[in-house]
Amino acid sequence: MVHTTGPGPSLQEGPDGEAHYRLAPGEDASGIVMRVEKDSLGELEVPQDAYWGIHTARALVNFPITRRAISNYPDLIRGIARVKQAAARANKDIGVLSAEKADVIDQVCEELWSGALHDQFVLGAVQGGAGTSTNMCANEVIANRGLELMGHAKGEYEYLHPIDDVNRSQSTNDVYPTAIKLGMVLGVQRLFAEHKLLAESFAEKGREFQTILKVGRTQLQDAVPMTLGQEFGGFATTLREDHDRIKETIPFLCEINLGATAIGTGITADPRYPEAVRAHLAELTGLDIRTSPDLIEATSDAGVFMTLSGTLKRAAVKLSKICNDLRLLSSGPQAGLGEINLPARQAGSSIMPGKVNPVIPEVVNQVAFAIIGSDATVTAAAEGGQLQLNAFEPIIASSILQSVVWLTNACKTLRVNCVEGITANEERLHQQVEASVGVVTALTPYIGYSQAAAIAYEALAGGGTVRELVIAQGLMDEAELERVLSPERLSGLTLGTGLITLPPAAIEPEDAG
Repeated sequence: MVHTTGPGPSLQEGPDGEAHYRLAPGEDASGIVMRVEKDSLGELEVPQDAYWGIHTARALVNFPITRRAISNYPDLIRGIARVKQAAARANKDIGVLSAEKADVIDQVCEELWSGALHDQFVLGAVQGGAGTSTNMCANEVIANRGLELMGHAKGEYEYLHPIDDVNRSQSTNDVYPTAIKLGMVLGVQRLFAEHKLLAESFAEKGREFQTILKVGRTQLQDAVPMTLGQEFGGFATTLREDHDRIKETIPFLCEINLGATAIGTGITADPRYPEAVRAHLAELTGLDIRTSPDLIEATSDAGVFMTLSGTLKRAAVKLSKICNDLRLLSSGPQAGLGEINLPARQAGSSIMPGKVNPVIPEVVNQVAFAIIGSDATVTAAAEGGQLQLNAFEPIIASSILQSVVWLTNACKTLRVNCVEGITANEERLHQQVEASVGVVTALTPYIGYSQAAAIAYEALAGGGTVRELVIAQGLMDEAELERVLSPERLSGLTLGTGLITLPPAAIEPEDAG
């Protein structure tokens, strides 16, 4: 099974279980230049053009699980880059790494932060080893690019070593969780901004529809009148409730365990290193980075990932419920509720001409289903760790990073391709309110519950509208009835309830946290 699409020949497992390389279409075997690298298990050939090395090559054979490579998670790569960059600066400060080596590592990490060499992260995101292969891939890519900058060939590790230099004072067990936390912060910041824009879009529709009366429903049955603006304002409010929840996850993600190395004891790291690397990471990211007071606990605990995953699930479920309502309110359009019109985005059927489906809410629903499943995966993985390390952080990382990106994209497409173009079927809404017996509830303070119930049953039996029956039976005069059944009183707007108060202010970039 071929697993990578990186430059040069792609690695695959042969029938003998050893690593082999498949040629690209039209590629001549004589044109492939290989280099030999060594590790504690022996030697292996690696394509000369590849920035990754022997540890990555072995992992490509060991973990042919998913074609979704680490390169599909640029925030994770940027998180790794910042960690390695901060480590190089800290090691230089405390004198355990030469200035020449530290500076070149620093330079390569800045390139990675800017998006360079991401295609070299060819490993699948799901892997055994608690992220060791991802860390080693980063070490090799940084080392080999650094060697280029220093005027050496790839693989000449005597001049810049992936482990001794790039990974100095570190372990996968403190690098990887810190990197995925930083990657999650980057994603959450974008999600927060896009989520706010979506809430404002619903609020704007609430203001636009503020005086359009409609029938409210409970348990899918007619209830009492409200305005369409109140309904859309409610959508905006329920989204806004998640803003603080999403933003609250960032401080938890900023607590790190760099300096813990293998299990939290800090073995192989200088005692000055944890504070030095924390300070550099805070400077590089602009975040309030804090070192955990208990590195043993921080190295084994995955609680922060459950918190973030649960928050994402909450936001996704609430958004999915809103999409259910949009699909229902726009159903028909002739034989359904047909209260609102969603923008027509594409033909809805290969057999039924003219059919248009609510495809945007539907795709958001499916994103929510995936996030619910990812949360179950994260929960199981967090529980499954043993003793001083959780070995299942790769599946936690890929699940959450995917959820963040998908939810962000879902918020954007819902806003741009759906909510901003929604219109109201005002005539249909007016007819429904006039024909609804739900308005009789507003008359109970004036004619009593029993008389109101009798009017409702008679109206349902086809004896006329509530308005016609009340006047015909002399229960209220027309002027009083008009006042009681005015849109303002029916919707509660005269009492100050249901008003859309969200300001139409633009979302500033710093609102992302």
